[in-house]
Amino acid sequence: MLVDEAEIEVHGGRGGNGCVSFRREAYVPRGGPDGGDGGKGGDVILAVAPHLTTLLDFQYKSHYKARNGEHGQGSHKSGKSGKDLVIKVPPGTVVYDAETGQQVADLTRPGQKLTAARGGDGGRGNARFATSTRRTPRFAEMGQNGERHRLRLELRLLADVGIIGFPNVGKSTLISVVSAAKPRIASYPFTTLAPNLGVVKVDDGVSYVLADMPGLIEGAAEGAGLGHQFLRHVQRTRLVIHMLDVAGIEGRDPLEDFKALNAELAQFDARLTSLPQIVALNKIDLPQAADNLERCQAFFERERLACFPISAATTQGVQELMRYVTARLLELLPKEPYARAGAAEKVFTMPERPARPLTVQKAAEGVFIVRGSEVEEMVTRTNLDSEAGVAWLHERLEKAGILQRLEDVGANEGDTVIIGDTELEYSTQGKPQ
Repeated sequence: MLVDEAEIEVHGGRGGNGCVSFRREAYVPRGGPDGGDGGKGGDVILAVAPHLTTLLDFQYKSHYKARNGEHGQGSHKSGKSGKDLVIKVPPGTVVYDAETGQQVADLTRPGQKLTAARGGDGGRGNARFATSTRRTPRFAEMGQNGERHRLRLELRLLADVGIIGFPNVGKSTLISVVSAAKPRIASYPFTTLAPNLGVVKVDDGVSYVLADMPGLIEGAAEGAGLGHQFLRHVQRTRLVIHMLDVAGIEGRDPLEDFKALNAELAQFDARLTSLPQIVALNKIDLPQAADNLERCQAFFERERLACFPISAATTQGVQELMRYVTARLLELLPKEPYARAGAAEKVFTMPERPARPLTVQKAAEGVFIVRGSEVEEMVTRTNLDSEAGVAWLHERLEKAGILQRLEDVGANEGDTVIIGDTELEYSTQGKPQ
């Protein structure tokens, strides 16, 4: 079952907390602080796995979290870093930030990775806060939260040749006779509801991937039918076989079909119209084909497009078509293995979100709200259950000018100050420990 879209949430591991500890040994009457740092939280990493062909697994699990870092210990022992969580995705996976819509990675080759959510840094132990004036710091830093992102995954098949055409023109029949693929075939539209992939093997040992794109309809570029899902797969191909029903058994004119479908390609992605295109005039075994064949051949000769009359059902002309496709494709294929359309970077990272500026405002009588990335980070990394930790936070807020900003907007002793999700009591009496 081909699933080519999914949305997941990834969460980097939280960093371990720093440790508050003091050296306690015989004959060392004034052992100093020796609390170790916490370990870094694990990253969430998306990595290309060549054997995967679908995003089906993400239908059953959509939340992923890496391991937290371990807490620091006494005797300057740092905590272990949390283990990274590696999520495998198929080649051809395009990753978007679901909140901004920005494309962040195009994972097409084995070895490519995306660090989708970085783990938080570990907190510093109390040994890191010792100074000439603060010899016995009784506080340590809490671990940093890991990043959290919602990602939209979109799979675009990595096919060398794509067969396109309106429903029921014979695409699945062609792929069944030139490869080992066995697609479902019946004489009604939309038999194919997902792309079929087949490997075409050439005599000299060369092989390539052929994709039968499900039947498109007018309006596909605007999402009619399953247009967007199907058209995205054409974006990866190097060569297009445009198959037409030259017999017109569905009551459509083959040349009008050709023009209409190319217009859909151009509307969806203008680059698609520049792909090398070969025309297959299918169903020449039917008597009705004679009425259109000569007219179509003359049209494509004027357009300077290679055109092959074939019957996929009887294989008439198929060998000549595929021989030409192979020769043309080998000119377009790169020499290095696994080289596909898409970015060449090996390791991608999520773009950092812009820092939110500091704002201080009065929300109600005796209630003040402070917002900003830096100040909220200060609070989350402070152990508010520790009197010494609160005093350290007070010191930092004072140095950052935030206490003065609160005083400027009317804060008084004992008022409530909300920073992020935390409520604090405004005070000017904090003393660092």
